[in-house]
Amino acid sequence: MSYLSGFGNDVATEAVTGALPRGQNSPQRVPFGLYAEQLSGTAFTAPRKENRRSWLYRLRPSAEHPPFAPRAQGLVRSGPFDEVPPSPNRLRWSPPELPETAQDFVDGLVTIAGNGDAAAFAGIGVHMYLATRSMVDRVFFDADGELLIVPQAGALRLVTELGVLDLTPGEIGVVPRGVRFRAELPDGRAVGYVCENYGALFRLPELGPIGANGLANSRDFLTPVAAFEDSSRPTEVVQKFQGKLWSTTLGHSPLDVVAWHGNLAPYKYDLRLFNTIGTVSFDHPDPSIFTVLTSPSEVPGTANCDFVIFPPRWMVAERTFRPPWFHRNVMSELMGLVHGVYDAKAGGFAPGGASLHNCMSGHGPDKTSYERAISAELGPHKIEDTLAFMFESRWVIRPTRFAMESPTLQSDYDACWASFEKAQLPGAQAQSQEKA
Repeated sequence: MSYLSGFGNDVATEAVTGALPRGQNSPQRVPFGLYAEQLSGTAFTAPRKENRRSWLYRLRPSAEHPPFAPRAQGLVRSGPFDEVPPSPNRLRWSPPELPETAQDFVDGLVTIAGNGDAAAFAGIGVHMYLATRSMVDRVFFDADGELLIVPQAGALRLVTELGVLDLTPGEIGVVPRGVRFRAELPDGRAVGYVCENYGALFRLPELGPIGANGLANSRDFLTPVAAFEDSSRPTEVVQKFQGKLWSTTLGHSPLDVVAWHGNLAPYKYDLRLFNTIGTVSFDHPDPSIFTVLTSPSEVPGTANCDFVIFPPRWMVAERTFRPPWFHRNVMSELMGLVHGVYDAKAGGFAPGGASLHNCMSGHGPDKTSYERAISAELGPHKIEDTLAFMFESRWVIRPTRFAMESPTLQSDYDACWASFEKAQLPGAQAQSQEKA
């Protein structure tokens, strides 16, 4: 596949030479009789540094379609998430099983949690996709938010209006709000996670005292070159709008953009290129140091959503407890595991599973991981063969009814913290006897 390098860059690409107008966006006559169309991901008057839009030149205008009609909702849900009361309890789910019946990416979407409100452009939805066949004569787009896709098992090929993204586990892909795409399965089946971002577009976090380099490098993000379909086969168009699924049918493929230019487009990123930063003395920094992408809120430093990863890395901190420490957080955290073992959980957290630790919910390493860490010989040690991630949000993350009633919900999750021994203070027993 061919890609263009850089995050949020203004680029220009054409699948047919001469299809892209020169010097203006909307000429009186577009080359080859194509139709000019602007796709706006932000308000027209958003500051230049935050403005995201692209001009598309296509075989037919996207306005040419019959009315949409309600479609079966399946297990897709959206904010506000109020099916069941939010729970203060720590929650963890085992990996789901693939269905026996064939289902594509759209039919295989299952919502497990979320927060905020799609209508208010705030919050997130968290889904999993369990797909066993490619989408055929069907495309999907999300009018409620951009989609951050994290493959866990099996490759995905996202054939979008603006080009093609090939994704494998260990990579991520982002499809902007409103962009139509078809998900194909090169391996015949695929499982993964989706963060539906209702809020401000994902961007690279500010580096602050880190300086100009580190974490995810802009040049490692890849945007597809223009590619189009000239097909007259009937195609179903499914959209998610205000939490509901809607459908219409066209007499052609809408993936017909011959050329485009701008800075709003799908992109991919290989998480193995993340430049992990940590301590080289003692104590490790907050997990925010592992942020790949962030969707900011109106409160500086407080994210609508952070996408954080825990990849292979060296641990060299002296006289330090190296796994994530016990903590309670004003932010809410939903974690997933792509492969390997998470260093704070020796068991129970499996690839394809998920855990949820909501606002001020105490959590940290299980007993086995804790005892191993406090007795470890502290030489340089590399954590290998692992990739965990976290969707962290300022809003409480509320599970769906499906998630709370799923047989994969682990009823014994609290037990991993139940057997820690009480600390023994010097002279504590004598002082206790004197009080008695």
